[in-house]
Amino acid sequence: MIEVIDAEQCTACDICVSVCPTNVFDKTDGIPRIARQSDCQTCFLCELYCPEDALFVSPFADAPQAVDVAALKEATMLGSYRRAVGWVEESRHLRAADRSYRLFGH
Repeated sequence: MIEVIDAEQCTACDICVSVCPTNVFDKTDGIPRIARQSDCQTCFLCELYCPEDALFVSPFADAPQAVDVAALKEATMLGSYRRAVGWVEESRHLRAADRSYRLFGH
């Protein structure tokens, strides 16, 4: 479930708003707002597409989790899904492990 939009890292590009299949976020004049957290499907698309690694999606889908943003940052958990599937240069070698492209019929 989406837990955090880090205001220090977010550039208000609104990509997360656009890619969310369940309309969890509200667009604002600044950074997006998590408006319907319980609607989150834990698909990780927002975290995956965030170019600034400003989001954290918890793998726990049933209920919101208490999170410490400073601890998440220290543990480099913001944007960790992007790194895990090779969407950033330092983990490019992991791209073959991500089979999500198969969902789109390619």
